[in-house]
Amino acid sequence: MPEKKDPRLARAGVSGYNKPKRTPNHPKKSHVVVAKQGDQIKTIRFGEQGAKTAGKPKAGESDAMKAKRKSFKARHGKNIAKGKMSAAYWADKTKWTVLMPMLSGEVWLNVGNSGLQNLL
Repeated sequence: MPEKKDPRLARAGVSGYNKPKRTPNHPKKSHVVVAKQGDQIKTIRFGEQGAKTAGKPKAGESDAMKAKRKSFKARHGKNIAKGKMSAAYWADKTKWTVLMPMLSGEVWLNVGNSGLQNLL
């Protein structure tokens, strides 16, 4: 018997657990994710709608933007460390993390002092 799909996934409009999605029509929050860790499942909305300060770093990113990125990570570090069940974790992963696309089509994640990690 096929497993019944969780109605929280359909309501949030996401394709699966732990897969964030933009919500351009939401009045306050820019993203939604149905987070699952073990048996615990929670719908999390995160990110300020219309914020111009977040996003992936651009080539030649200004020092002010680098400072904003560093400040966000310092300010929310404890909440990011809580893991998948916190909005700060998803905001950091989706809006503030440096992703480096390679010519081969691979995507690498900059994980700070420990270097790069292949996401595929």
